[in-house]
Amino acid sequence: MSFRILVVDDEIDFLETIINRLRKRKFEAIGVTSGEEAIEFIKEHRFDVIVLDIKMPGGMDGIEVLRETKKIQPLAEVILLTGHAAVETSIEGLKLGAFDYLLKPIKFEELLKKMTEAYEKKAEHDRKIRDAKVQELIRSPLSVFDKDD
Repeated sequence: MSFRILVVDDEIDFLETIINRLRKRKFEAIGVTSGEEAIEFIKEHRFDVIVLDIKMPGGMDGIEVLRETKKIQPLAEVILLTGHAAVETSIEGLKLGAFDYLLKPIKFEELLKKMTEAYEKKAEHDRKIRDAKVQELIRSPLSVFDKDD
């Protein structure tokens, strides 16, 4: 199973290590170091799973990026990364639609397992949407021509 992953973290060594390990496992993984850069990528590319550090310097922290992400790609699953001091912020992130949060430092295999679970949830949502669209076409085949897209 392979899926598209965006990793957002200002710690360059951590970011490069995660991206390299994901690519070795044949994932399509992109890493960025700021919230602003993440939003630009999210506007231009579709991602299945986004791994997002909560604490980042600059104009946008992880919670702000999460809010914008859910507006742009509501079905993308977001996993928040946090230090122990920011658990309250992580809970806020869950209320905003994050899939889950993990505490740093994190073992790669634990992160990979959580990303796989997030992808499976997204894939299930995608399947339900496709099934609903198929059922709509079966009930009313000409409805496809009624849409203003």
